[in-house]
Amino acid sequence: MNQTTTEIENPGPMAVIDNNLPAYISFARELRKYQTPEEKILWTQLRGRKFLDYKFLRQHPIIVYKINNTIAFYIADFYCAEKKLVVEIYGLIHNKQIEYDKARDFIMNKMELQVLRVTNEEVNKNVFAVLKKIKGLLR
Repeated sequence: MNQTTTEIENPGPMAVIDNNLPAYISFARELRKYQTPEEKILWTQLRGRKFLDYKFLRQHPIIVYKINNTIAFYIADFYCAEKKLVVEIYGLIHNKQIEYDKARDFIMNKMELQVLRVTNEEVNKNVFAVLKKIKGLLR
C-alpha cells in the first residue's frame, strides 16, 4: 500500500501529511503526537469528561472556511464544542506572532467561539487556577 505524502512548512516537529485524509485532520493528528509539557498537564485535567463533565478535544481543527478545494483552518489546543470554547496555551513562539494570534482570535470570535489564552507559566505554576478560568467561561 503506497501512500503519497506532503510536508507542511514549519509545523514545529516535522509533520508528514497523509494525502488520503484532509490536511487538517492529518495535521491535527501529528500535533497530538508532539504535545508540549504544558498541554500534557492541562490535558490530564480535561480529558475523558473529567472536568465538570464537559467533553474537550485536543489539537482540534477549527474550519474557518471552505471554498472549492481550499480549506482554511486553525488548530485549537483544546476545544469544547458544547460551549464553543477554545483554550490556547501559549509559550515563547507566541511572542513572535502577536499579530497573527490577534487576527486568529478575532476570526474565532466572529465565529462565535470564546477564546481563552493562558501562558505556559500559568499552567506550570497553578493548573487549578487555569481550570478556574475555564470554569468561569463554561457556565
